[in-house]
Amino acid sequence: MPIDATRPYDDQNIFAKILRGEIPSRRVYEDEWAIAFHDIAPCAPTHILVIPTGAYVSWDDFSARGSAEEIAGFVRAIGTVARDLGLVAPGYRLLANIGPDSGQEVPHLHVHLFGGKPLGPMLAR
Repeated sequence: MPIDATRPYDDQNIFAKILRGEIPSRRVYEDEWAIAFHDIAPCAPTHILVIPTGAYVSWDDFSARGSAEEIAGFVRAIGTVARDLGLVAPGYRLLANIGPDSGQEVPHLHVHLFGGKPLGPMLAR
């Protein structure tokens, strides 16, 4: 069910539990600003979720309240993951859903990183 990205942060969401180590994940990257792990229902041969370590509901929330260091660290983490997985040369897609119209399901900012095959048009026509 899509969530309202303007709601307060819910520290019981699945990504908060993954950050706390309460739910296992197949991590591919971790630093003080972000963690990245395999999606449990991949939509491409490579489907990684990158989340900030801070409590942010959406990109809007993060861009309004995150520090410059957090934002830079998160963006750099996404780039590092893409490079480490060999996705830069063939190409990859980033997707961040914000709010109910986009279908955001988890109320913690996350970026989907897709790659490993030609991905087709950005949106279904």
